[in-house]
Amino acid sequence: MEFSRELVRAIAQVGRENPPRPALEEVEIFSHYFDPGTGLPLELDRRDGACTRRDLLMRYLLLNAVLDQGPDSEGVRRLLVEVTNDLYRREVRFLHKPEAFFQELGIAVDHITAVHDLLKEQRAEKWAEANQSSPSKYNLFLDGAQQVLNYAVFRWGTPLAVPLLLTRDEQDETRRPEVLSHYIEQWDSAEVMSKQLKEHPRYGLGKAIGYKASHLYAKWIVHTFRLVRREDLGWGSYSFEIPFDSNAGRVLFRTGFFLEWATLEEYERWEVLHSGKGKEGTTYIRVTNIREKGSTRAKRDSRLFEIYCDLCYHHLRVLKGTPRTVQIQRIPLVFLLEEGLYTAGDLDDGLMYIGTHYCYNHAEPDCPHCPIRHICRGFQEDRSLITEYRT
Repeated sequence: MEFSRELVRAIAQVGRENPPRPALEEVEIFSHYFDPGTGLPLELDRRDGACTRRDLLMRYLLLNAVLDQGPDSEGVRRLLVEVTNDLYRREVRFLHKPEAFFQELGIAVDHITAVHDLLKEQRAEKWAEANQSSPSKYNLFLDGAQQVLNYAVFRWGTPLAVPLLLTRDEQDETRRPEVLSHYIEQWDSAEVMSKQLKEHPRYGLGKAIGYKASHLYAKWIVHTFRLVRREDLGWGSYSFEIPFDSNAGRVLFRTGFFLEWATLEEYERWEVLHSGKGKEGTTYIRVTNIREKGSTRAKRDSRLFEIYCDLCYHHLRVLKGTPRTVQIQRIPLVFLLEEGLYTAGDLDDGLMYIGTHYCYNHAEPDCPHCPIRHICRGFQEDRSLITEYRT
């Protein structure tokens, strides 16, 4: 257990020193929102047209979270910044008035296409080199789609429709300037909110957003930009799970973290590991299948189980009775909560940074320069954890 604790601490330290974040200050309508010293937004309750600054930032980040589910996060964020700036210059104020996006869909599609083509010219070769792929496969439209209209309506339109519908449903005009933030903060915790963001019967985004992206949104509004007003534990530093995406899963598997809490046989039975299904005949790691899987090893440790219960009851607020198991995806949070030195956001930032800068998804990642190489079991002890597994 000490190995896992030290590993989580090391990754979180990397995240605190290298926090990847959307460059909101590069969006022209937000350029005057931020403190140049701290990088945090100022005067969040101040009105900007029909909305407050807080609500506009929340709308933008929700759109960013939905779009940021592809192979190149930096490319996606550049796409969103450039298209937003282009549309606002054309007076298509789609964050203030989401209906404008649909009314001017042709303009939006043209700008998305033009910016995507430019980014492909600029980024495809570097992306292909890092991922041992072909530049021709560079595509930010998600799911390998080639149709920009579907991408615009589904991936852009769905998150923009949330504040649009909330505004139409809100009878109290005094609440309309912050209609999205009121909706977001009504839930017991950021973790509960992340689930409702996807599953709510009226306002849920459904297939437009994955659980990883909904947790990414929670991190941005709670940790990165501190947009939420609530100060209770349910909206604090340990109020949302670490979103296990391919980067997080790859880093946590190769370093040996996952194997501390379950066996290879268990991961195979849970269909997390798929032998021969990865590139070049390697074992494919389906990270999302780890969700809700329990570790019998963890439950046997009374101290860890006690902290786990505290985490679930008071921070995540997802349980009312005694948990029957310790879910593996929550174990990193247990160590963070136990020490109180780093936050869930720090850890997720570290996983993203290491996964995108060093722990590439091929047999020759940049291990010699990785900041956690000293504790990585794949690098120090068992190279097969790196060479024989892919996400």
